[in-house]
Amino acid sequence: MRRLFPVTDQTVPTAPGGSAEGPDDREWSLAELAAAYAYPEPAAGGGRVPWLRANMVSTLDGAAQHDGKSQPISNATDMRIFGTLRALADVVVVGAETVRQEGYRPARARAEFAAARTAAGQAPAPAIAVVSASLDLDFSLPLFASPLVPTLVLTGAAAAPERVSAAEKGGARVVIAGDGMGVEPDRAVRALAELGHTRLLTEGGPRLLGQLVAAGVLDELCVTVSPMLTAGDAQRIAGGPSVPVPQRFALVSLLEEEGFLYGRYQRT
Repeated sequence: MRRLFPVTDQTVPTAPGGSAEGPDDREWSLAELAAAYAYPEPAAGGGRVPWLRANMVSTLDGAAQHDGKSQPISNATDMRIFGTLRALADVVVVGAETVRQEGYRPARARAEFAAARTAAGQAPAPAIAVVSASLDLDFSLPLFASPLVPTLVLTGAAAAPERVSAAEKGGARVVIAGDGMGVEPDRAVRALAELGHTRLLTEGGPRLLGQLVAAGVLDELCVTVSPMLTAGDAQRIAGGPSVPVPQRFALVSLLEEEGFLYGRYQRT
């Protein structure tokens, strides 16, 4: 893996003939990936405020999935970054449809990150927070029945009482983050922060990410650009109604390996 941006002495071509091969053209360790994707540190004297980042993958022609799943357009390094971002997070926020399509399981504890999570005051693994208005979920699945850290379900105050009861009986913790049926993104962020979850990560899907973008609560986007073309009618990484004015994000870092680009953008 090579760092393309920001430019440092490690990114200047050093190989004969001016090729891009250099001291960084190698597989990065998990510790190096964690440093590259570290959450912003709190301001001096201030507490940690919520920071919501998204992690998505897209093909060259804008597809976020192939045959309904992201795995076919991903690669091993993308999955290593995926695991690293999870290991840095307090909570992973995900839409109910993505839970159903991707077969979500509880996040697992990683020995490689155990010491760092302990030092940061984090649980052994991030909690999973499922966003669902209908609570139409199978609460007998391991995600709810046997997680290392209790799974959260974010829903609205008007959710059906019998579904709320089913979620709680299944082992989930129900968090109200909206006055109606649905979840209000800004309230979801605040509710998670009140539970001590300030390092937030969302893995979509596209509908949820679109809602977070529209609400203006997304602080950072980590996006893998896969050197593949799929055509078809697959979703983009963010769906739903467009925002009135395009939101500008700044490039923070850009890594490359075997044609895959791993970008990190933050709200300006």
